[in-house]
Amino acid sequence: MNKFLLSILLLFFTITFSFAQNANRKFKNSSYNHNTLEITTSDGNYTITAYSDKIVATTFIPTFKKKKPNATSHTVVLEPENNIAKIKETNTQIVLSTQGIAVTVTKSPFQISYFYKSKALLSEKNGYVKKDSTEVLDFNLDKSEALYGAGERVLGMNRRGNRLQLYNRAHYGYEALSELMNFTMPLVMSSKIYAVHFDNAAIGYLDLDSKKDNTLAYETISGRKTYQVIAADSWTDLINSYTNLTGKQPLPPRWAFGNFASRFGYHTQAETEATVQKFRDEKIPVDAVILDLYWFGKTVQGTMGNLDWDKESFPEPTNMIANLEKAGVKTILITEPFILTTSSKWQEAVDKKILATDSLGKPFTYDFYFGNTGIIDIFKPEGKQWFWDIYKKLINQGVAGLWGDLGEPEVFPSEAITVAGKADEVHNIYGHNWAKLVQDGYKKDFSNQRPFILMRAGYSGSQRYGMIPWSGDVSRSWGGLQAQTEIALQMGMQGMGYMHSDLGGFAGATDDNELYTRWLQYGVFQPIFRPHAQEDVPSEPIFKDEITKNRTRKAIELRYQMIPYNYTIAFENNQKGTPLMRPLLFEEPNDTVIQKINETYLWGNDFLVTPITHAGTTEKTIYFPKSSNWFDFYSNKKYAAASKEDIAIVPEHIPVFIRGGAFIPMANLVQTTRDYTTSKLTLHYYKDNDVKTSSGKMYHDDGKTPEAFEKGNFEILHFTGTNKNSKLTIDLESQIGANYESIDRDIVLVIHNSTKPKKIKQNNKVIDFNWTAASNQLSIPVKWTKESSQKINIQY
Repeated sequence: MNKFLLSILLLFFTITFSFAQNANRKFKNSSYNHNTLEITTSDGNYTITAYSDKIVATTFIPTFKKKKPNATSHTVVLEPENNIAKIKETNTQIVLSTQGIAVTVTKSPFQISYFYKSKALLSEKNGYVKKDSTEVLDFNLDKSEALYGAGERVLGMNRRGNRLQLYNRAHYGYEALSELMNFTMPLVMSSKIYAVHFDNAAIGYLDLDSKKDNTLAYETISGRKTYQVIAADSWTDLINSYTNLTGKQPLPPRWAFGNFASRFGYHTQAETEATVQKFRDEKIPVDAVILDLYWFGKTVQGTMGNLDWDKESFPEPTNMIANLEKAGVKTILITEPFILTTSSKWQEAVDKKILATDSLGKPFTYDFYFGNTGIIDIFKPEGKQWFWDIYKKLINQGVAGLWGDLGEPEVFPSEAITVAGKADEVHNIYGHNWAKLVQDGYKKDFSNQRPFILMRAGYSGSQRYGMIPWSGDVSRSWGGLQAQTEIALQMGMQGMGYMHSDLGGFAGATDDNELYTRWLQYGVFQPIFRPHAQEDVPSEPIFKDEITKNRTRKAIELRYQMIPYNYTIAFENNQKGTPLMRPLLFEEPNDTVIQKINETYLWGNDFLVTPITHAGTTEKTIYFPKSSNWFDFYSNKKYAAASKEDIAIVPEHIPVFIRGGAFIPMANLVQTTRDYTTSKLTLHYYKDNDVKTSSGKMYHDDGKTPEAFEKGNFEILHFTGTNKNSKLTIDLESQIGANYESIDRDIVLVIHNSTKPKKIKQNNKVIDFNWTAASNQLSIPVKWTKESSQKINIQY
């Protein structure tokens, strides 16, 4: 970056933000070592470190701090790259720069500004400011940029204009507006394709320009004043960099992509077994059953913390779990971190000193809905071990998944003390560390098993612990359904790619079959398919009327047929952090209208989905992104790129479209993923004459080995389509890991939007085909022998 260009940029930045930092802050001196610039000012010390060409971290420690804040990050796992930054210093400024991101420090008046590839991002406004009871870091914003993030909220996609509390808290029965929910994060993302993460666990606030003076402010009660600025060329690149910084989501077990039987709750072993059997009788696929708190007690109140089977209600839990497993159904149990004083484990918890304490070192007890309680100090080694020993016993019994509920924690008075700090200092990382406890335990004691960790509260970076978050106790209403796409899209952008909802809604006794059907139809195209609700109205499709049951059965069957596609986009999330659900702004990031859209979204790269979220909808106006033409998944009708169309809505399904040129692999229907196979596949190709070349892939492994890809226990099927000069060529290639044994496959290659071909060859040998004129659809049976490549030439 030459001096002339830098001067132009600084002039632009000054005009854009027109603020200098705290006038009392004076530059004193600086030093540079490897990737780190250290600056001493009149009121403190800055440390600025380049982590990569897209990430830089800044820490400020004021001089009045007698004790330096804990330098440990609960979020960051990335180590800074070596020798990626350069330093330039003049009489007036210092510039730390990489190939992408750059930090400019103006000496007088003192100012820190951030750039990415010559584009101004943001600058410190006052920077650090001490108030009476809090500390603030603030920044200058562009007038026009949209802001996203701050965790789980329902505010509209652009969250600018809000002052948002950072304090994980349940919002029971929420609908289409919720300012504070179970999962808050000190993370802000901008439409200019950068992010700022405030690397401090203590509670506080994020102010996203609520005073409309173009200011972003982070306010906290205590802790380190460190933030990372991440910038990129695209949204997928930004999220990749953010999850490089904070950790990638492990690939869940394949059964997690099936259907769950769940409600609050199954009271007995007999009821649990009968429910699963009814799924089998109705031929509705199911892969897991979730047991709510009745597994350890007959009553909702007074029994939490027992954390062991109620043998009267569940007399033979080991046999039950084993028999369900034989039927291809996994067992998942709810657990909570609260040990009631009335529970069977209270005295043991007191004796082993595993609870949070009061100022005198005694177990801190308090009342909440479920009873008088203490809370496990999961930050204490003894507390972690005690909790894990309970989990270990259950896993050895055959339990396949663990549900951590109320982990905000739901009630955690400020006076409680843990070994990691007071309640308000660790409140927001309780669920985060709870998930870590479980994952660490699996790695130590069950290293060949992928965990399933269902939790509703966490923190920045919780994805790396395998956390599967859900959107809390949503109202069983149309308003509750309307909130779900925004929550899932925003959380996916923030690294939590598996955010999902209680399908059908949780709270209330609403019995609305249209609402229920639409919610489950949406559920096909969101990360986890898990109907769940209070038991006033059944959450399972098997207990619905015949029309509702048949419509939801079709949705669940489609979910199972889509496992090859869904498992592949889960692999992309594991490798790059790319969300499974993606907002349209990924396609058109500079369009200010599209930046606000959350009703229509992308499922993976190739599905365009519009849930139906209002009763009685018969028509819906849908925008088709300009990057592609789109084909109706059900009728094959083509819709032009960058068009808006009024789409007729039918009861049987929601509007779903496929990108022109896309490959969609689908499997034969099974009743449980135990029977899933890729030996027979249908590979759909959406022929579009505007697309001359396109590609796709399908990732496959055994569905259960942790880090199967890294261990070479995988196969990736690659598909390429070349559509030129009245000739379509489909190339099929296989990439096989070093420790994987491939199989022969029977593929049905389905070409949509085709005309009748003259001749088809597979590896230069003429083969048969089926042509359906009514749907312009071509079906080609293909034998794909293992470790071979296949070339299908279609002559029109």
